[in-house]
Parts: sequence; structure tokens; C-alpha cells
Amino acid sequence: MKRFSLIISFILLLSSCQDKMTDPTLVNEYPPIFPDYLDVTIPVDIAPLNFDYIGGEFSAIDVSITGGKDGNLHISNKTTAEFPIKKWHQLIKENKGDSLSVLVTIKNNKGWIQYKPFSIYISSYPIDYGLAYRKIAPGYEVYSKMGIYERNLSNFNERAVLENTLSPGMCVNCHTFNKANPKELSLHVRGSNGGTILKQQNKLEMLNTKTDSTISSCVYPYWHPDGKYIAYSVNETRQSFHVNKEERIEVLDLSSDVVIYHPESNELILSELLKKKDAFETFPAFSADGKKLYFCSAESRSIPLQYKDIKYSLCSIDFNPETGEVGNAVDTLINARSLDKSVSFPRPSYDGKYIMFTLSDYGNFSIWHKEANLWLLDLNDNSIQPLSKANSDNTESFHNWGTDSHWFVFSSRRGDGLYTRLYLACIDNNGEVTKPFLLPQKNPKKYYDYSVYSYNVPDFVQMPIELDITRAEEMISSKERKQVRVRK
Repeated sequence: MKRFSLIISFILLLSSCQDKMTDPTLVNEYPPIFPDYLDVTIPVDIAPLNFDYIGGEFSAIDVSITGGKDGNLHISNKTTAEFPIKKWHQLIKENKGDSLSVLVTIKNNKGWIQYKPFSIYISSYPIDYGLAYRKIAPGYEVYSKMGIYERNLSNFNERAVLENTLSPGMCVNCHTFNKANPKELSLHVRGSNGGTILKQQNKLEMLNTKTDSTISSCVYPYWHPDGKYIAYSVNETRQSFHVNKEERIEVLDLSSDVVIYHPESNELILSELLKKKDAFETFPAFSADGKKLYFCSAESRSIPLQYKDIKYSLCSIDFNPETGEVGNAVDTLINARSLDKSVSFPRPSYDGKYIMFTLSDYGNFSIWHKEANLWLLDLNDNSIQPLSKANSDNTESFHNWGTDSHWFVFSSRRGDGLYTRLYLACIDNNGEVTKPFLLPQKNPKKYYDYSVYSYNVPDFVQMPIELDITRAEEMISSKERKQVRVRK
């Protein structure tokens, strides 16, 4: 019996040694991995950059990570490069402001193959606690299961904030926070029990924002930095579906205006300069100091015959936060006609340096425009430039800044042309942009291959979102709404 046990132990030891890396063949190329994490820059608190080898069949993978300052991390298994969270965080904290060298070796039917090491750079800029986003099936024709979700960026934990299972046929969208502070939240609900959920600290309300003086309920919100106002657009919208696969869906505004809501007085502030009859105004955003309101504006055209002639300029108008008064002149910052392009989703950085925006050929619903790219307006000299390192040959669309105005998140279809995924990138004090990286997942290839949802409207959050779901369900199910008024 003793001899038999020794034989079994020897066989187990021999089999365990089969996958131990020995005499690898060196190849002068980088490893083919998914996601592409080669030479990316990451924040210190990010979840492990787990990845999969996609270079063909293999039986084992061995990964060694060495810190530029100190420390190392080694894993070896049969399926994927999955790093222990605690050891990962310890390693990247030890090498903040420096880099990691990643050495990948795989075993296939020819033996062990070792690739060139690649670098991962660790930024000194901090990133916020997490992200909030909507997940929805990419067709948008009907509302299947969807909702607003929160992701902790330091690990892989995701939780639902509000799902449409609370009410049949409900759609939740247009969520926004005041500078990533989830204690100030505006969220729109569509459907038979539609309305706007407004959260200010511990106060939760359900509003009816449609009035006799406005063309629709309020959507596309943006908070004033002092939290006393929220700018919205009001839009009469139609969907159009293309037969060609390159142009799937177009969302057209038959009319649109910009309004400003003052929660304390429960009043909408209207301006004739933000609701012109011969123009479409949409996508408002307050400046970092709160003294200007940016928005997109296009000359009205016949819909649908001239929808490709609709080009949105980026405009601004003065705003007095003390009185709530809107200025008496509109400035054009980016002229759509001179560029023969269209601006959408302007997002000012919180430090007042930039406005990031999406530029496409026409219209404002750029999330299905393959040519849509991210651009940056420098508010110091009014120059504009594409974010070449962040852009791809497919759609880049909605984006938002982190609170430190260095990290930004955006949605892109660069993976397969169908699903929007979330990417993170950084801009330094000199305006240099880093290579974006895909939002990490524990089992990335499996996760993204099996996911049937697109991510959209991403935003950072400084802390976990606290929303009383029981109270929210009661408010949505009830027919009672706080009716907003128009300031006289």
C-alpha cells in the first residue's frame, strides 16, 4: 500500500511538472491578448487587468509582472491570465508613477513560446470610486431588461441602481450627477409612468417637467456646479431605421430647446435665445465656474428629407447663477458650417481647461455614426484637435470627465461595430492623451463575448450611489408628480 501511494505521488508530481515553463522559444513579437493592454496607462486603484491569450490553441499560460520600482507578480494556469486582487493592488501601489513589465509565455503543441515583454504605466493621477452607466440591448427598438448600474473600479463588483423591472414597459435614461457626486442625481423615466426622479442629498422627488410652454418633458440634463440649477433640453424626437448595416438607427429632433430648472422655486427658466423657432438647441452643459451655458445648435431643416444637412455648432451664452438670468447674446465657439461637421455631447472639464465633444458628419445622435470621433476644445486659445490616441475607425460617442479632470470615460464600438463598450484614458497637464483601455472584467473574453448589452451614458461616481429603491418604486408606480412651473 505504501509503495502504491509513492507511485501515485510520483505520477502527480510528474504531471504537475508538465506545465512548468522550461526552455521557452523566444519570439520577437508582442503577445496577442484580449483586451489589448499593451502600453496602456492605468490609475493606481484600478481592478486587475486580467486578459486572455487569443493567438491560437494553447494548454497553459505563464505571466510574470515586474515593477519598475519594486515587487513582482507571477501566475501560471491553463486558461487565462487572472491576477489576485490584493497582490495586484499592492504591486501597482508600489510602482505608482512608474511602470510594470509584463512577460507572457504560453505552451502549445510545439512547446513553450515566450513573447516580448510589454509595459503598463501607472499614473500618479487619482481616479474616482466607480462608474455609473446604462446597459441596454443595442437595437433600441424595444425595451427589454435594462437599467442603470454602478461599477466599483477597484474590483469587478457591479450592482443595479435602478432596473426597468419595477414597472412594465419602463425605460430609464438620462441619468446625471453633479460633478460625479451621486447625492445629486437627475434621472428620467419613460413609459406610462414617466417622470423625472430628482435626488438632492436625502430629498427624493418625482417631477412632471412637461408644461404648456415646453415641447416635451426635460431630458439630457447637466447640473450647475453649485447644485442650484439643472440645464435640460426638451426634444420632439423620432427614430428612423436604415436598411443598410453601416447606418442602423437615426434619431431625429423635429424640434428642440434648452431650459434651466431651479429646484428651490420649482421653476423652469426659459429664454428666447434658447428656444428659437428656426433652430434646434440641445445638449446643454454649464461651464466649470457656472457662468456660461454651453449647448449645441443647428439650423432647422425639413425632416426627414434634409436630415443629413443638419449640422450642430457648439455655442455658449452667459448665465448669472445669483439671479438665474440668461445672457442676451449667443456666441458660436465651433461653427458647424465652416467644418462641414456636427458637434454633439459637449462635456467641459471640471478644471475649466477643455470641452470634450463628439464630431460626426451630421445630426446629433452620433452613437450609430461610424465616423464619430472625440475632439477637444482648448478654452485657453479656442483651438480644437481630435483625440487621435483615443479614437478608432469605429464610433466613439458619449463621454464624461473624472473629478480630477485627467481621467475620462467614453463609449466605443471599436470591438465589433455593434456593441458599445467603455474605455478609460487619461490626459496629462500638457494635454497628452494616453492609449485607452477597455473596462477590466474578471474573465474578459467570456464576459464580452456573452454579454448582450451595450453600455451608454457613462459617468464617474465619487462614492456608491444611495437610492431608496422601495421609495423609487412607490414614486414611479404612483400617478402623483410634482408639476414644475415656468418662471414668469
